Amino acid sequence: MTQAVHANLLGCHLCGKLSRWPGATARCPRCGSTLEFRKPASIARTWALLVAAMILYLPANLLPVMRTTYVGEETADTIISGVVYFLLNGDWPLAVIIFTASVLVPLLKMFALGFLLVSVQRHNRFWRRGRTTLYRITELMGRWSMVDVFVIALLTALVQAGNFAQVVPDLGAAAFCAVVILTMLAAEAFDPRLIWDEAGTT
Repeated sequence: MTQAVHANLLGCHLCGKLSRWPGATARCPRCGSTLEFRKPASIARTWALLVAAMILYLPANLLPVMRTTYVGEETADTIISGVVYFLLNGDWPLAVIIFTASVLVPLLKMFALGFLLVSVQRHNRFWRRGRTTLYRITELMGRWSMVDVFVIALLTALVQAGNFAQVVPDLGAAAFCAVVILTMLAAEAFDPRLIWDEAGTT
């Protein structure tokens, strides 16, 4: 048990208010949400969401994210081909942004969540503050992965010129969007307090 459990204290999952534990049906006095010492089935739900994101990561990067038709000629572009295109045309800052947000960030986030899950399941007591900080960073950086989806949506809305040009999203965009959403849900499902569960043992 942790020191907070010994003191019958727990924080609200929604608003963060610290409250005393009065019983099994307790609710937060600030926002009214149900109070629980730990998120139910946190590890199992996080693993399920994370594995689903890992499975979709490959098609998200290998399948075309958009198809462009210009004067009757159709081209299909993946995330990587888009990065290569911008590099070859001298737009390396944009290439770096897209590669970082769309390829590197989701991959690092999945590795970070996997590391946190394994360390919690093995009851590791090392680097607790560092792992808590890693979780907070992982939770914050997930939203930036949507940059590529926003670019596709913007192009789809702007590059519509009748029979001359057309941009439509493809399967890769759907898979990529699913990866981003699943990793965000996985980070939300993970309970960082599990990292500290061994800290108060005697």
